[in-house]
Amino acid sequence: MQIYLVGGAVRDKLLGLPVQDRDYVVVGATPEEMIARGFKPVGADFPVFLHPETKEEYALARTERKSGHGYKGFKVYAAPDVTLEEDLRRRDLTINAMAEDEQGRLVDPYGGATDLRNGLLRHVSEAFGEDPVRVLRVARFAARFAPRGFRVADETLALMRSMVAAGEVDHLVAERVWTELERALGEERPSAFFDVLRVCGALARLFPELDRLYGVPQPAQHHPEIDTGVHVMMVLEAAARLSADPRVRFAALVHDLGKGETPPAEWPKHVGHEERGAELVKALCARFRVPNEYRDLGVVAARFHAHCHRVTELRAATLVDTFEAMDAFRKPERVGLFVLASEADFRGRTGYEDRPYPQGPVFRAAFEAAQGVDSAAVANGIKDGAEIGRRIREARIAAVKAVVSSPD
Repeated sequence: MQIYLVGGAVRDKLLGLPVQDRDYVVVGATPEEMIARGFKPVGADFPVFLHPETKEEYALARTERKSGHGYKGFKVYAAPDVTLEEDLRRRDLTINAMAEDEQGRLVDPYGGATDLRNGLLRHVSEAFGEDPVRVLRVARFAARFAPRGFRVADETLALMRSMVAAGEVDHLVAERVWTELERALGEERPSAFFDVLRVCGALARLFPELDRLYGVPQPAQHHPEIDTGVHVMMVLEAAARLSADPRVRFAALVHDLGKGETPPAEWPKHVGHEERGAELVKALCARFRVPNEYRDLGVVAARFHAHCHRVTELRAATLVDTFEAMDAFRKPERVGLFVLASEADFRGRTGYEDRPYPQGPVFRAAFEAAQGVDSAAVANGIKDGAEIGRRIREARIAAVKAVVSSPD
C-alpha cells in the first residue's frame, strides 16, 4: 500500500498558497484493507474513505471509462493493480495531476509543474473530453488564476470547443452548473469564467441571456465601452472589488439581462429593460435552481438599479414604493447588498472605475429614515387596516423627504 497527496494540495503548495484541503490516493489496496485499518467508507460512486483521525479523504486509485452522456456517464475501475500514473491521467488539468509521496517527493508524469511555471491551464489527456463539467472547471480555474497570468492552452480550448459542438454541455445537470458558477463568483477575477465559456462556445449554450448581450450597443455618453456584454463583465469585476459576497456579484452579473431583448430598431436606448430583465433573471434562476436569496437580489438589481442611480431625482413616494417592492422592510439587509450591486453598475464603465458614488449613501439614508418610522405609534387607536397602511406609508414618505432632497 502506497499513499500519495494529490491534486490541489500539491498545486497550491508549489504556488506558495495556503493548502485548504488535502486529498490522498491509495495505490495497491482493497476496500477491505482500508476498513481493516479503521478507515470509514463514504464514496457512493467509487471507493473513498475518511481517515479515522484526520477525517481527510483517501480514495483508492481508479480509472474511468465513458459509458454515456454527461458527467455521470462513467464506469469506474478501482483495484490494487491501478497505478498512480493511471489515476492521475484521468484528472482534468496537468496542474491538478501531480502527487507527492510520503517522503515529500514530487510525482509529476504529465508536466504539471512546468505548466504552473508557464501559467498554463492544459488538459492531461483526451479523457478530458469525456466529462463536460471540466469545461466549467477550466473556466473556474481561469477565474482563480487569471490574476497570476494564467491562460487556457490553445489545444485545451480546441478540445472544449469540440465538446460544446458535440452537445456534451447540454447534458450537464442544473445543480452542477450552479455549483461551478457560484464557486466562480467567489474567485478573484470572476469575469474570466465567462470569458472562457464564451470563447469555447459554452456561454451561448448554458447562459444565452448573457451571451446575447455582446454586440448590443448602449448610449456612448453614458457607456463609453458601448458594448453591453463588455459592460456587464466590467460591472462584475467592479462588484468583485467592492464585495466578497457572491450574492452581490451575481446581482451585478444579471442586472442588465433585459438589454439583450431590446429590439435593434430601438438601439442604443433600452426603454423597459429593467422589467424585461427581472423576468429573465427569474427564468435563469429557475433553470439552474439558483437559491432564492440569489434570485431575489438579482431580480431587485435588475428592476431597480436605475432607482439607486437617480435617488435624488425620484419622489419620496416613489422611493418608499421601491423599498416596499424590494421587501426591504422585512429584509433590511437586502438594501446594502442592492446598493453595492448598483454601485458596481455605476463603476463598471470605462473611465468611471474610481469615481465617487454618492447615491449609495443617500439611498441607504432614505431607507433608514423610512425604516425608522414607529409603525405601532402611527397605528395606535386606528381600527381600519387600510387606514393604518395609508398612514404608515405617509409617515415613511415624510421621513424620506426629511433626509433626501427629492422632488415633491
